[in-house]
Amino acid sequence: MSPEKKSSGCGLLNAVFGRTTTRPRRSTSTGSLQSPNLNNKVTRVPSTPISKRRKDDVFADSPRQKNDAFTDSPRDRIIARPGPNHPKAPPIYQTGPVRSQQGHGQARKVPHASIGISGELDSMINDHQRSRGANDLVRASSGNVMLYGNLGNLRQQGSNVNVNSNLNSSNGKLNPTSNSVMGNVVKVKKKEEEPEKPVSLCRALSTRMDPEQLKILGNEDYKNGKFAEAVALYDAAISIDPNKASYRSNKSAALTAMGKLLEAAFECREAIRIDPFYQRAHNRLATLYVRLGEAEKAAYHFKQSGPEADPDAMNKGKKVQIHLNKCTEAKRQRDWNTILKETCLSISAGADSAPLIFALKAEALLKLNKHQEAIETMVEGPNLDIDDCIKFFGPIGSANLLVVRAQVDLVAGRIDDAVAAVQRATSLDSNNKEANIILRRTRAVAFARSNGNELFKAARYSEACVAYGEGLNHDPYNAVLLCNRAACRSKLGQYQKAIEDCNAALKVRPAYSKARLRRADCYAKIENWGACIQDCEVLIRENPDDEEVGKIMMEAKTRLRLHRESQDMSDDNGHGAGLVVVSSNERFRDYVTSPGTSVILFCNKPGNRTVIHLLEQLHKRYPTVNFLKVEVEDHPSLMKSEGINSLPALIIYTNGTRAKEIPGDSYDLLETSIKDYVSS
Repeated sequence: MSPEKKSSGCGLLNAVFGRTTTRPRRSTSTGSLQSPNLNNKVTRVPSTPISKRRKDDVFADSPRQKNDAFTDSPRDRIIARPGPNHPKAPPIYQTGPVRSQQGHGQARKVPHASIGISGELDSMINDHQRSRGANDLVRASSGNVMLYGNLGNLRQQGSNVNVNSNLNSSNGKLNPTSNSVMGNVVKVKKKEEEPEKPVSLCRALSTRMDPEQLKILGNEDYKNGKFAEAVALYDAAISIDPNKASYRSNKSAALTAMGKLLEAAFECREAIRIDPFYQRAHNRLATLYVRLGEAEKAAYHFKQSGPEADPDAMNKGKKVQIHLNKCTEAKRQRDWNTILKETCLSISAGADSAPLIFALKAEALLKLNKHQEAIETMVEGPNLDIDDCIKFFGPIGSANLLVVRAQVDLVAGRIDDAVAAVQRATSLDSNNKEANIILRRTRAVAFARSNGNELFKAARYSEACVAYGEGLNHDPYNAVLLCNRAACRSKLGQYQKAIEDCNAALKVRPAYSKARLRRADCYAKIENWGACIQDCEVLIRENPDDEEVGKIMMEAKTRLRLHRESQDMSDDNGHGAGLVVVSSNERFRDYVTSPGTSVILFCNKPGNRTVIHLLEQLHKRYPTVNFLKVEVEDHPSLMKSEGINSLPALIIYTNGTRAKEIPGDSYDLLETSIKDYVSS
């Protein structure tokens, strides 16, 4: 190692800047200033075993000894001293511990002619402190390197690095500053003391910017699970020696552990570019290709890996390729069930981070009208930056990914995101016919929503309802437009139609709380208190602190109790307690299409007392079930539409669907059926 690199401070600067100078080197410590007599020759002594050991100490993790941190050994350099007749200059006073050129004795007064720039700087510091009575200025030198500067020191993003050699004015140590520069005067900020955190990059300072030592430190952090620190160290090694493939490959391993698969693949590609026969990098890249769904490319790199090839990863790649071949054939035939099956198998086989495979699965779910599952699939898939995807998968593959993402965003109500995604897709692949179709559809939906919202704000509900309907002509499964049209219909008093729109929206998105709240309000308007309470209970489970839902549910429970009390009072007229008498066909439809279970008794007036008494008992045991009575003399059309041939007859509806018809005398079958539907 050259003598310049042995210096405690200048070696680091020379490594960063490559600075050369024709002037004699100056020690970074003010206690070892060079003599002004430039004619005196400096005598150097050849290296000894002791000096060689000091060279090796540079790479140790522990800090250097006290004397070695500031000056070179007397064995290495002898500095000539000024003659006895040299003119004297005013003394220079230092605020920190002063070290003599001859060891640990008293500080020596240095002649003014010999102080140079370094001495003048110390004079300025001392004058400032004497004039202001302050002691908050310190001089940053190689003895108190401050890692926050911009002179090429190692810096780790997002972390504050403390250096143990910095001094504090009260205890002989310097505090690190937030913007110090080596050799400049800096002002120490008075902060509360914080516990020092050991950072790998601090140790990297002792390596004299040797890339191999940086790699070794990075390997240690990688083994200890400190992947971000390892990446920083590998980056530092790459910046010094960018043509070493192993640094790139190791960085790829750390990025993979952090879940940054695309970045890891890019690093592997670069390592292979540097060294095309680097088998470990080929294996690492092949394994990443399997996880990212690029099975064919993975097979090629496994071949290039030679003995480094991972047999388990190779088997995974073969299985993924088999399933993807079946997906290709199934898509040609538009067999969405097969695509759904094969994409699930390929993901479980090893392609767990493949965005294109997740997108293909979501597309199959959309075609099968499983909209909520499609939304969940895209959420579960890898969240990769689209620019990185374009760089990795190419513009055509990325365009297909964006088209599916736009369709899912449209179903989920993220209309603006859908428009942006499909516009990007068309710019990447202008020949993509499906992208152009989706673009026209998303723009039409976005316009319909915007137009409908303006009309709704202006209280022009009928026109707003028409505007939302035009958007639904382009996208009939758009939950946002369905819910917005339900709001218009509710304002117009068309509660049943509003409930139908809410049902359609919830079928697409069962977790769409806004549609459920709107439906609960409509149920309250038509006095279907049981259905209203059921919707409110779901909303309360999702958001226990929602005061609006709490008020609606409290009112619904109160009204339901009053309604049941009134039914009890009407028992003398032949109606059973808890048995609702259907007054209109529309009221009948409201009950049977509502969530939950409803039991309808079709009978003549005044009704069979035995059956009515049975329904009273069942109502007490199953309070969440709606029990209705249809008197066929008043509603012959209902008897005909429901296909009733004999009286009395019982029909069970569950969640808006006719489930079973039971003869009026099959009491045991009735209770067993109710129990099954309520428990399911």
